[in-house]
Order: sequence, then structure tokens, then C-alpha cells
Amino acid sequence: MNRKVLRIFSLGLILVLAFSFLAACGGSKATQAPQTEGEASEVSGKPGPAVDLTGDATAGAAIYVENCEKCHGKEGKGGVENPGAAEPTVPGLNPLDAEFVSTDAKTFATNIDLFIEHGATPEGDNPAKVMTAFGDEGKLTPQQIADVIAYVMSLNK
Repeated sequence: MNRKVLRIFSLGLILVLAFSFLAACGGSKATQAPQTEGEASEVSGKPGPAVDLTGDATAGAAIYVENCEKCHGKEGKGGVENPGAAEPTVPGLNPLDAEFVSTDAKTFATNIDLFIEHGATPEGDNPAKVMTAFGDEGKLTPQQIADVIAYVMSLNK
């Protein structure tokens, strides 16, 4: 594991433990990082209501084509250039990086939801493409987000 990933993982673990302690003590709910079985991600925020809905992968495929394909590629295969970003292309979703995949469906859905809800800005000197915060900006309804989550999960089976 490289040092940056180790630092992110350590920080994530500390934050999860701190937030768990606050929740157990009756403190207010804080933002939560993606739940993973391996390494942590740099995205934070609370999951949206979509994680508690049942998504329809077929409906999600149509929403994906309309809203996501231009950046993540056909069927999530990636390969779309992102000038100015540290990584030369937008991450593919098929397959997803292993750190986001979980055998627990709720955890897996939450990991995807956090990006769809809150978006993300890649590292770099002014990336041309940034992930839209579809939930925060009201561009997709919770059901549409649940459908996209179901579709992305179906690509990773």
C-alpha cells in the first residue's frame, strides 16, 4: 500500500471510530466516509435516501446513458479523457475499483451513492471533468439514484 493510501485509510479509520463514538454518546450525526472492506476513499458526506430504496437496473441503464455515459463511457467501461486531472481518464465503473465493491449490498450501494449524491473533483490542475453532485443539486430524484446504483452494481457482478 502506498503512503498516500495508507494515510487516507488511517484517517478514515480514525474518523469512523470518532463518529461511532459520538453516535454512541448521543452526539449529532456527522458525515460518513464510504464504507469499504479494504481501503478508504476521499469522498465524504452522508448517504442519501436512495440507499434505502429498491433500484431498477433497467431504468438505471437509461438514466446512466442520459447522465453518466459521456464521462464514464458506454456500459461504464471508462476511457474518457479528462485533461487537467492527475489521472488521464475519468474512472470507469465496469469494473469499479475493488475498494468500492462489497459483498454487503447496502455497503456497496452506499459507496456508489456517496459519489452520485455529492459528486467528486479529481486531483489535478483544473480537471476538465468533475463528478456532478446529482443528489445535492437535485438533478436526479432518490429513486433515479437508486436505479443508477442498481445498474452500476449489476455491471460489477
